[in-house]
Amino acid sequence: METDDPEDLASPEERTVPAYDQLPEGPDGGRIAWGLWGEGESVGRLRLQTPGRVAEAARTVRKGAVFALDAAIDAVDPPLNARRGLPRHRVLHEPGPGLAATDDVWDNFYPQTSSQWDSLAHVAYQPGRFYNGATDEDVLAGRRNTVDHWARRGIAGRGVVLDVARHLDSRPQDAAAYSVADLERVRRVQGVEYSEGCVILLHTGFLAWYTGSSRAERQRTCSPLRAPGVEHTEEMARYLWDSGAAAVTSDTYAVEVWPPDWSDAALPWGFLHRVLIGALGFALGELWDLGALAADCAADGVYDCFVCSAPLHAPGGIGSPANALAIK
Repeated sequence: METDDPEDLASPEERTVPAYDQLPEGPDGGRIAWGLWGEGESVGRLRLQTPGRVAEAARTVRKGAVFALDAAIDAVDPPLNARRGLPRHRVLHEPGPGLAATDDVWDNFYPQTSSQWDSLAHVAYQPGRFYNGATDEDVLAGRRNTVDHWARRGIAGRGVVLDVARHLDSRPQDAAAYSVADLERVRRVQGVEYSEGCVILLHTGFLAWYTGSSRAERQRTCSPLRAPGVEHTEEMARYLWDSGAAAVTSDTYAVEVWPPDWSDAALPWGFLHRVLIGALGFALGELWDLGALAADCAADGVYDCFVCSAPLHAPGGIGSPANALAIK
């Protein structure tokens, strides 16, 4: 039964989910969360952002500082995925007597080229089986897991900044694989805790490095692409699930370290999207502009904030610009 009805989403009931090791084993490895919120549902871990938790998250706003977390839609040039292109902008000018008017058109717009959300329709857990058992046909017809399921409810919760760029000895242009121990070290140094429904904001410095580099250096980065991120392990999947987070976002290409391990021997861990999105229903955000937020957190020692995002209400959409703000 489909359970994305707005009345259901507005329920004030708080719910604690099972620990990772209490979830059913998946047929292709790891654990799966299919059916946890009902057969046919298409929202996933964002259901942890209940009204009570959103209200609690809003209490993190103390000084009213607002940080826009979207890079420009053409900032990632060349695009890090060869299938995607840069948008083309045309201004339509209608001169005439009296007041002139303008309009505009964006062509060749790929919603996942710059700061983005990956919907639950982006990557399958196994061939033809997306989160919660949705099929290729469900996704292609826009019935299940597409970004409009998030757009109808919005995304809002407590943000937890992990500034690995500041606290770990790694370079953003390297394919550094951050371990559970690395993330825990950063979290403890910062003195911040996770909470149910939170949004983890992983600052690696990659986006700022990429957009600030010469075009020749950016082209070298893409051939082949190397980018930092969380390691490809079940330990990482367990850690993120048990953190209580509804979403994991970063300023790097894929949240996980790139390149992945595409070998059969590495399944399903070699490409962690299969598990985080396809098996567990996480919202993943990539290439978010986190530099100014991270700098402010380092300056005042406060590493949590209120995060809100309005994905495009695009029926059948696979991804969306982040349209995200952090407020402290």
